[in-house]
Amino acid sequence: MTDDTETTDGTEEVLAEVGPRLRRIRKERGATLAGLSAATGISVSTLSRLESGLRKPSLELLLPIARAHQVPLDELVGAPSPADPRVRSEPIVHYGRTHWPLTRQPGGLQAFKVLEPQRRLEPEPRTHEGYEWLYVLSGRLRLVLGDHDVVLTAGEAAEFDTRVPHWFGSTGEGPVEFLSLFGPQGERMHVRARPKRKGGENG
Repeated sequence: MTDDTETTDGTEEVLAEVGPRLRRIRKERGATLAGLSAATGISVSTLSRLESGLRKPSLELLLPIARAHQVPLDELVGAPSPADPRVRSEPIVHYGRTHWPLTRQPGGLQAFKVLEPQRRLEPEPRTHEGYEWLYVLSGRLRLVLGDHDVVLTAGEAAEFDTRVPHWFGSTGEGPVEFLSLFGPQGERMHVRARPKRKGGENG
């Protein structure tokens, strides 16, 4: 009983520190509650309650906030980085799409494995700072980029400047699993390719 009480108390302490940390990070970036609300889709009242400790933080709320601030989730909750180099992450469901964070360092490229369910959505292209790289593991991924509307299949990749209006999601034919690497400051994914063989064929 003592161990359970200590564990619960420890968890409550961590959760109690999330609100002040959210406020500090937001103010360090010069962001307003209204601006953060516009970037995340979370209401101003919910963000205010999170920062004041009146609303318990959840992964569904923290993920868009972390993306908006361009910080890993660990920084929002104050979790120490483990010595083990393996990234152990819990799946996060956001607007029906499941994300597995594959990186934990602050700043720089952020990597996710993403599972998009089978569904038909009307594309809503948007723009923001950064650079994104996508690689399809299985299924078919629809990508709308500027005037282009293409479908990527397993083994295909795409990279683009996110300042160009873009949207990606299910084709409606089945689920799709893909990797997403995002560079908030415009970092690009550098892929080393083997030289082409004579005759123009790839090695």
